[in-house]
Amino acid sequence: MEAETKSPDAFKTPCKPAKMKSPGSACGTPVTIPASPFMKKLGCGTGVNVYLMSRNGKQTQSPWAIKKINSKCAKTQMNVYQKRLCEEAKVLKDLQHPNIVGFRAFTTAKDGSKCLAMEYGGEKSLNDLIEKRREEGFQAFPVAVIEKVALHVARGLQYLHNEKRLLHGDMKSCNVVIKGDFESIKICDVGVSLKLDENMQVSNPKARYIGTEPWKPKEALEEGLITDKADIFAYGLTLWEMMTLSVPHLELLDSDGDCDDDDSFDEDDFDEDAYYERLGTRPPLDAATLGGAYQRMVELFCLCTEEEPSKRPSAAHIIQALESNSQLYDKHSEVIIID
Repeated sequence: MEAETKSPDAFKTPCKPAKMKSPGSACGTPVTIPASPFMKKLGCGTGVNVYLMSRNGKQTQSPWAIKKINSKCAKTQMNVYQKRLCEEAKVLKDLQHPNIVGFRAFTTAKDGSKCLAMEYGGEKSLNDLIEKRREEGFQAFPVAVIEKVALHVARGLQYLHNEKRLLHGDMKSCNVVIKGDFESIKICDVGVSLKLDENMQVSNPKARYIGTEPWKPKEALEEGLITDKADIFAYGLTLWEMMTLSVPHLELLDSDGDCDDDDSFDEDDFDEDAYYERLGTRPPLDAATLGGAYQRMVELFCLCTEEEPSKRPSAAHIIQALESNSQLYDKHSEVIIID
């Protein structure tokens, strides 16, 4: 995450904290959200910033993560982001799972802007940790760490898909938050989730899969039938990120891979046609260099990134295979060789 840039006058005339009442807070207790300059910036996304809010009381209280609309975003997009944040609050309030960031409160400031208060799932996103590891000159994460992330994220997806009939709609390393040394692993950002029917298909024919381009499966790029398997494709690429420390389909570029909207790489080195041709396909992975210890994760990545959605495993199947330590491939299955 990039450090927040502050002007010399950032603290000269600070705004007073806004007192807000939230339907999600206990007994209607007023929730006081400090002005943005008084909170630590954790990260950013499309049109929003996320801050760490410390909570002081008679007893030690756990901090909250506060998602707020970025005041610098275009006014024409403000309503879109406000609507998306409202929808995220509505969805998140109905979710309760150890691998999904929890809802805490949804408030409206005096200026009419919305603030979503969430469980503090960790200061770093998985994307932050990937960037840090790459910058420090390391290679793939230890296989045990990747397997732990794979299992915990799959549990969160299984809960969304099977119990809540929801497609996350934007799986990627930016939307996985980590606390400590992978002590907890939680999925966040359900603002673009879509409802699934009993056949695990998106129930609203007019609903649009938002996602993030490098993680989109072929069916989303071609406006095909969207099912729970769209999340599985992106999940597979999230594991690939941990094995390559790269952004899908941009692995050969000098890209920062940030979560914000300001993509920074040398345009002269960017082959746009090749990039768009690669989208929705399985990116290359040097399995030989990774070594035999990574075989199960390589196999899981392969299965999850099959072009045909029906060939991808469900989240429940992934959990069963990882928990039972069983083979992901049947011994008679075709061996996949990855370039």
